[in-house]
Amino acid sequence: MKKYVAAWLWMVSSGMLAAFPKSDPPGKVKAFSFRENDTTAYVLNLAYDAAGQPSYFYRNIFTPVCYTGECKPVYVNFYWDLLGNYIRYDLPEGKTLTKMDHKEFDEANYDKLQQILSDPESLLKDVTIYDLIGPDTDKLRDSVDAKTGATLKTIKNEVIEGAVYTCYTLWHIAYGKGCGEMKRLTDSLMTDDLLHAFLQSQNFHYQYFAMEKVVGNPAFLNDWLTVIRGKNPFVARAALQKLDPQVFASDDRQVWLWETYRRAGYTLQLAILKKLETIPVRPALAGTLAEALPAANAEQTGYFLGILRKGKPSVAVARKLAATLATATPGQGEEVYRLLDSWKLADRAVRDQLKKWKQTHE
Repeated sequence: MKKYVAAWLWMVSSGMLAAFPKSDPPGKVKAFSFRENDTTAYVLNLAYDAAGQPSYFYRNIFTPVCYTGECKPVYVNFYWDLLGNYIRYDLPEGKTLTKMDHKEFDEANYDKLQQILSDPESLLKDVTIYDLIGPDTDKLRDSVDAKTGATLKTIKNEVIEGAVYTCYTLWHIAYGKGCGEMKRLTDSLMTDDLLHAFLQSQNFHYQYFAMEKVVGNPAFLNDWLTVIRGKNPFVARAALQKLDPQVFASDDRQVWLWETYRRAGYTLQLAILKKLETIPVRPALAGTLAEALPAANAEQTGYFLGILRKGKPSVAVARKLAATLATATPGQGEEVYRLLDSWKLADRAVRDQLKKWKQTHE
């Protein structure tokens, strides 16, 4: 069990834990055959959940991993999500992985392999098998220290000593041609139910994929709003940016957006303010922005006043803004003064506050 700790921690951090495949699929399995090249074919299995929805892909892999056939063949099971993103590996019952000298992997080696396989940008991406063989070597000795080439020195930290070619072979299976086949298969099987599930997932790959499919479709709006309030701020910001500003034209939706702003991190808060710049702000939200101004920093103040500047001047909002002049910082007060003065409202309370502020700061 220890050998899968690294896999578990990685999936927690990447948001893919919800897609963690069980060793025994709860529903049916459908097999698809593909050709790797003119001489090699493989079977890709699509596992379904108990409700009959596609759940994940897996392959039962048997492959030799020594260039000269010196090593034992490898038996390993690989798992991917429905878009072909590698998730984890495990071994069939009774099988182990070995190094060049036939020594079995220890727990640290298994953890290291999961770390290697979990990196789609590994240096192994741009390495060929010939880079792993010294120029005067007629067979693969699978030891970084046994080679003097610059490439091998570069990838030393990317592989397991004594299992260089094993790491190379398995990484290229994890990110090989089959990943594209998985995405195409899922696309061909896509339904509205599965798109809803993708948007509701914690797998950010699913969420980005589904948003591209359903943008502008009102049937998915509730799911879309849930994404904006989700745990991943990057996906939330992308969802907000893609959404038609008219979605937030009503009082209720603007209240919802402001409540989202209050609970959001700073990056998403700025994205919400940028979205509000594109929307005619309703009186209720305008008043809320004016009341929230004293707690705003300089960047937020610029957005708040920019949003209010685009709206219709209101005495109620102007009075709330004027009230902030008493405690505003000099920079903030100057911006509020300019906005209120530009509105040219005849309200006595507002004019008195402007006059008082000007006298104090002349």
